[in-house]
Amino acid sequence: QVQLVESGGDLVQPGGSLRLSCAGSGIIFSFYVMGWYRQVPGKQRELVAGITASSSTKYADSVKGRFTIFRDNAKNSVYLQMNSLKPEDTAVYYCNAHNPYDGYEYWGQGTQVTVSS
Repeated sequence: QVQLVESGGDLVQPGGSLRLSCAGSGIIFSFYVMGWYRQVPGKQRELVAGITASSSTKYADSVKGRFTIFRDNAKNSVYLQMNSLKPEDTAVYYCNAHNPYDGYEYWGQGTQVTVSS
């Protein structure tokens, strides 16, 4: 059974930092492209950051220079370091695992990030 479990969401003041974690099980984690997405009510889920098996990364323009995605395959985990948080970063953040060989993908249950004073 495949599971992606996110943690680290919280309420934080503007300008603050958070680190999200996603622990995977039931998959050969190192094969997968991992991503962090976010969604606010009434809007489509959007890609925040992605990292390939070889640790190439890409970011949404809105988070470049503030967020960093990295992975630790030994721990079957991917992380999102979020700095200089803004109120518009408020969303539910989801972890995604995408198999580039067969196109299959999995989602975590989401973790709430709220940026507010």
